Amino acid sequence: MTKRIVILGGGTGGTLVANRLHRHYRHRRAGFDQVEITVVDRDDHHMYQPGLLFVPFGLASRSEIVRPRRAQLQQGIEFIETGIDRVDTVADTVYLENGRELSYDLLVIATGAQLAFDETEGLTGPGWNERVFTFYDLAGAMGLETALAEFEGGRLVVNVVDLPIKCPVAPLEFCFLADWYFTERGIRDKVEITYATPLDGAFTKPVASSTLTALLEEKGIHLVTEFNTGSVEMDDDGMSGRLVGYDGREVPFDLAAIIPLHSGADYVGRSEGLGDDLNFVPTDKATLQTLAKPNIFAIGDATNVPASKAGSVTHFEGEVLVENIIRFLEHRELDSTFDGHANCFIETGFGKALLIDFNYETEPLTGHFPTAVGMPLLKESRMNHLGKLMFQWVYWHALLQGRDIPGIGADMPTAGKHIQSKEEATV
Repeated sequence: MTKRIVILGGGTGGTLVANRLHRHYRHRRAGFDQVEITVVDRDDHHMYQPGLLFVPFGLASRSEIVRPRRAQLQQGIEFIETGIDRVDTVADTVYLENGRELSYDLLVIATGAQLAFDETEGLTGPGWNERVFTFYDLAGAMGLETALAEFEGGRLVVNVVDLPIKCPVAPLEFCFLADWYFTERGIRDKVEITYATPLDGAFTKPVASSTLTALLEEKGIHLVTEFNTGSVEMDDDGMSGRLVGYDGREVPFDLAAIIPLHSGADYVGRSEGLGDDLNFVPTDKATLQTLAKPNIFAIGDATNVPASKAGSVTHFEGEVLVENIIRFLEHRELDSTFDGHANCFIETGFGKALLIDFNYETEPLTGHFPTAVGMPLLKESRMNHLGKLMFQWVYWHALLQGRDIPGIGADMPTAGKHIQSKEEATV
């Protein structure tokens, strides 16, 4: 009996799940005659999203971070290039924008998060892509490259409008790289860098927030906390502007890099019972089975699980998700072991980076990863910087292909870490 698995989204999560499933089922170990795997995406451009951070600083180009989606999928996986109209969860059918209908036995939602520009008043108004940019898409990152190169001094503001966002450490990395960039150009003393965030600190996790706040202070980067951006307003001269918070506070700028509010894909909102108010898909945080229907699973940024919306989380989720898809189709109990594991390199400029490793319950800790002789945690090092650069190769050749990375599994490792007690963590 043929089982049809449809995966919506050909990004990190959709691609690695498709490839892992293909590897498992090509030997027909599951007991059905055949399994058909179909991936749907609106375009054929797979982007290595961590590379967007480097584009504004001339450290990466489009050709290095964008490849065809089809080329990342193993032979035998069907790829359909079209938009998604909606999902009928009752009829187990996906309706595509090209008019095609796809019935499924099991559905995977992997369409990630999108930038909700229209949710912030004035964001894409006067000054957009002239003085106001985002580096969270390719066009904005390339525009910022030109703007930074032409910037001779003034107020640079990096602003997170609201959470959740993809890669929560990227805005901090942008600040640190800007500090390095303007130092290299010899004009750092002419540039005032400000990081404005809705959080009450530099990061969501208190231990890491303390370390990152100290690093911002060390580099002379101003931190504005609990700032909820209500609007972006340009001055009459068109050369400067200000962020206006809902509480009336203002943050002036001459150049702004803004990370907009994120939402799930539009089709989720058109699919009854599938998503929440922001079009993210309510999902069991341990099994990755959605609450919409048992035969629908979700992965990565598309979900509402309380984990970081980062590529590493998607990678770790993939191991548990694929196991649970196999179990579901074999009518076995699901594996409830995903622990929210996240692992993030944080570029700090001057050829160094931090590394943090945490999960749902455990703060980023000091020590080493993945073992006691591994890369240092919560500490700047050249090794961590090289690790981040090397990860791009790992991404294309191992992670997307659904291969296991030796020594790094879905569960957060505890070896080599200083595990704090609850009393220590609150000091």
